[in-house]
Amino acid sequence: MMTFLLQAALNAADTLAGANPVLTPIASGEPEMNLLDMACKGGWIMVILALMSVVAFYIFFERTVAIRKAGKDDPLFMDRIRDYIRTGEIKSAINYCRITNTPSARMIEKGIARMNRPTADVQAAIENTGNIEVAKLENGLSIMATISSGAPMLGFLGTVTGMVRAFWNMANAGNNIDITLLSSGIYEAMITTVGGLVVGIAVMFAYNHLVYRVDKVVGQMEARTIAFMDLLNEPNEK
Repeated sequence: MMTFLLQAALNAADTLAGANPVLTPIASGEPEMNLLDMACKGGWIMVILALMSVVAFYIFFERTVAIRKAGKDDPLFMDRIRDYIRTGEIKSAINYCRITNTPSARMIEKGIARMNRPTADVQAAIENTGNIEVAKLENGLSIMATISSGAPMLGFLGTVTGMVRAFWNMANAGNNIDITLLSSGIYEAMITTVGGLVVGIAVMFAYNHLVYRVDKVVGQMEARTIAFMDLLNEPNEK
């Protein structure tokens, strides 16, 4: 009996819910916009921003690996070079520099090869090699700097062209102005601004990180140069 009454109550509740629109769940038919849809609304400028971001982050990851390799630090490097030079094993010192294969090691190798010349010539050879190595480390950073500053400007260009498009559609509509005529231009104006700022800010942080890493390697190169020049001047101080 209780089971029959419970079943009857459930059936009555279902009937009331179907008759009452407040109790009946209504499926939402509003479309949901994802990031891809937003990017498509931005027009051709978003394609250029996407290409710029791909180029920038390729340079970032490639330079990160190269700078990490260049910054390998062997704390015993100068001690071994000093031992080789004091014992007259110049070829062994050069081979050790080539095995280490870092910018600092290549600078010291150039200095060892010029040891029989005046100290000024040795230092000039090391500095010239250092300038070449720094230029190699900074390869591609100028492109990232250009993208970090150019992406927001390109986004603002999209803002201007989008607003021009919106007002053009509104002017051609005459008295039949509809919000849908303006939506495409406004989408382009707002989305390109967001896209340009996102790309510019991300690339700016990536660029500054690489500059910081390069500065650390340059500091290491300068420290090794000073230590090597002190090593060459040690016999004159005795």
